Amino acid sequence: VQLQASGGGLVQAGGSLRLSCAASGRTFSNYNMGWFRQAPGKEREFVGGISGSGGSTYYTDSVKGRFTISRDNAKNTVWLQMNSLNAEDTAVYYCAAATCWVCRLPGEYNYWGQGTQVTVSS
Repeated sequence: VQLQASGGGLVQAGGSLRLSCAASGRTFSNYNMGWFRQAPGKEREFVGGISGSGGSTYYTDSVKGRFTISRDNAKNTVWLQMNSLNAEDTAVYYCAAATCWVCRLPGEYNYWGQGTQVTVSS
């Protein structure tokens, strides 16, 4: 599966962004999708995941209630809606595909997008 993330940018604290991840190459619905982020000097961090059907989602505690993951398998796309952004959300955001479920470690994901920069100004 090839993944292409987009939608990053510069936003003020309290604002919103929606990231997109377009997939191609294999049956998209066969994969659970995850979003990760990596800030400068830090390890890649799990943000949230969504099941292949889109019926289940899970998030890391720091984004619960602010971020929402959704997908449209007909469009081979997964989204990360980010609201109430703060400076701690500044990072490069990556989408990834996995066959495992409730996977939070980067090594559990088989395919990765190239990343999109999100910068939140305070």
